[in-house]
Amino acid sequence: MSKYSIWVLEYAELDQYARGALQYGAYEGSVRLPFCYVLIKSDEHISMVDVGYNHADYGGVLGKKFGISNWHSPRDVLEPFGLTPNQINTIFLTHAHFDHMGNLQDFPNAHFYIQQREISEWIRAMTLPEEFKALNGATDPGDILNAVRAACEGRLHYLDGDASDVIPGIDIHAAFDTHTYGSMWIHVRNDLSPESQDGWILAGDLVYVYENLGCEHPDQVETGPYVPVGLATGSQTRLIETSATMVRTTNGERRRVIPIHDRRLPDVFPSRKLQNGLTITEICRADGQDSMVR
Repeated sequence: MSKYSIWVLEYAELDQYARGALQYGAYEGSVRLPFCYVLIKSDEHISMVDVGYNHADYGGVLGKKFGISNWHSPRDVLEPFGLTPNQINTIFLTHAHFDHMGNLQDFPNAHFYIQQREISEWIRAMTLPEEFKALNGATDPGDILNAVRAACEGRLHYLDGDASDVIPGIDIHAAFDTHTYGSMWIHVRNDLSPESQDGWILAGDLVYVYENLGCEHPDQVETGPYVPVGLATGSQTRLIETSATMVRTTNGERRRVIPIHDRRLPDVFPSRKLQNGLTITEICRADGQDSMVR
């Protein structure tokens, strides 16, 4: 039994991104970086992991600063599935960087889940003196204000650590002081079993590329040491420990840990490139769900 279908949806791209920002210590070279969020669908729930950013206002300023191109709105990205942003009912926010939490206003009916520490610590960081402003280089204060508006509407749900069965078969795991102050990762237990043999992990930015998991391809028999991502507000040690935990949770199957920023993800799973240049990658399908990439 598979309850959920999972797709990684590309919404923008960066032609050349420094490899060292993806793999700590990889000081030479650059690679293409896709920007994506995740759609999780069952008969009862239409959920997402993260929401991308709005290429307007300060989100657009940050997009241009990083050199992001081929941006498309959530309405455009969801259209091949016959969905609109209004139909999304649950959104898990892995962290508050602009490219993951910058489109809250486009999902007027969704309930958002985020770690309390993630919001409170970014607000604290915004109060620090000018010499600490580099901490906020990938955050948009407007996103925090939009989160507050969602809270006023009863649609923002604070978490304090791990949470099981937020919706059936979907667990949240906190990873404090890693990539950000209150990052989290999502475990989809597709067979609904507490000891799932069909689990998928949506890692947010705790894992950028497969090298963070000690491999160049997730089906490698022999793997090397974990290499943390190049950007850590917190501890590189905690990033490595979190990678190890995620791999243990999937019984050692690295292909079940999904790095949405890895350009090679469409080579690992079935995928389809759309006419607009964006890619849909199909991680798994629920029983009875037709493929969206054929």
